[in-house]
Amino acid sequence: MNTNFGETPEGERVELVHLTNGGLRAQVMTWGATLQDFRLEGHPHSLILGAPDLAPYLGQMRYVGAIVGPVANRIAGGTAELDGRRYHFDRNEAGRTTLHGGAQGIDNRVWQIEAQDAVSCQMVLHLKDGEGGFPGNRKLSALYALSGDGVLTLTLSATTDAPTWINLANHAYWTLTGRDGLDDHDMTIAADHYLEVDDQQIPKGAPTPVDGTPFDFRLQRPVRTAGAEKIDHNFCLTGAAPALTLSGGGVTLTIETDAPGVQIFDCTGKRQGSGHDGRDYGPNAGLAIEPQYWPDSPNQSAFPSIRVDPGETWSQTSRYHFGTP
Repeated sequence: MNTNFGETPEGERVELVHLTNGGLRAQVMTWGATLQDFRLEGHPHSLILGAPDLAPYLGQMRYVGAIVGPVANRIAGGTAELDGRRYHFDRNEAGRTTLHGGAQGIDNRVWQIEAQDAVSCQMVLHLKDGEGGFPGNRKLSALYALSGDGVLTLTLSATTDAPTWINLANHAYWTLTGRDGLDDHDMTIAADHYLEVDDQQIPKGAPTPVDGTPFDFRLQRPVRTAGAEKIDHNFCLTGAAPALTLSGGGVTLTIETDAPGVQIFDCTGKRQGSGHDGRDYGPNAGLAIEPQYWPDSPNQSAFPSIRVDPGETWSQTSRYHFGTP
C-alpha cells in the first residue's frame, strides 16, 4: 500500500510505501529512499527517529533514515584522483569537506519505485555523469525487505558506465527505548580497530586498536555514560557475525553486514526537532548505525576500495534482526 507523503518545493510527489511481515512494520518514502518509520509488534514507539510529515526532512532532519551517497561520509578537501584525473566535489561541510555526496546528495532526491509487494520495495535513482563532480552515469538501487522471522534486509547496489566511486549507506537513527540519552542502550561491535579523526572528521591514517580507548565495544557496555566522549567514528569490522548488537527497552537488534566498516554517530550536538508520536528529540535522541566502507576512501589507498568500473556491480547487504532478550 502506498500513500501520499507530500510534495517537494519543486512540486514532485513523495510517496510512502507501507510494508508488514513477521511482527515488523516499515514505512519507506521515495524522498531519499528513506526508512521513515519502523515498528516492532508489542512495542509502543518507533524504533527509529523520524517525522510524520515531509517538511522536517527538507531541513533539520536531513539524512534521518535516508540512503546517503553516492559516497557516504567524508572526502577530505572535497577532491580525489582517479586514473590520473583529479575530481572536485561540492565542499558542503564548512567549505572544507564533502559530506554524503555534497549538498545535492542522493538523500534529498525523489527515488522511483521499481518493484514492490506487501513485504518489500525496491527504489532506484539515476545519476548523470558529473553530478556533484562524480564521474559516470550511475544507477543506484535500494531494496528493503521484511521476512517472517523478524528480519529487515537492506540491499544497496549500483552500476556505472565509467570508473567512479560508490559508497552507499543507510542513515537511520535507532532508539530502542524511545528516550533521549542512550545511557539505557547497551552495544557490542565486532571491531578491534577504529579510525581516529582530525578536527574535520577525516581519518588520521591507519586504524587504531580500540584496546584502552573509549571506543572499545568488544564487550557489551552502555553506548554513553556521563561525560563520555562523542562518538562519530568508523569502526573497522573484523568480519565476525553479528557485526553489532544493540539492546534496550526489552528489544535486541543484531546486525549482520558484508560492509567492512560501520560509522557510529551518537547524535551529540544535534537536535532533530519534533518527531514520531509528538516526541521532541533532545540530546543523544538516537544512534546512527551506518554499515559502509571507510570514510575518505578515495584518498586513502590502504583503505578498502570503493572504486567501481563499468561491467561491475557494487553491492552491500545488511540484515537487521529484532527480538526480545
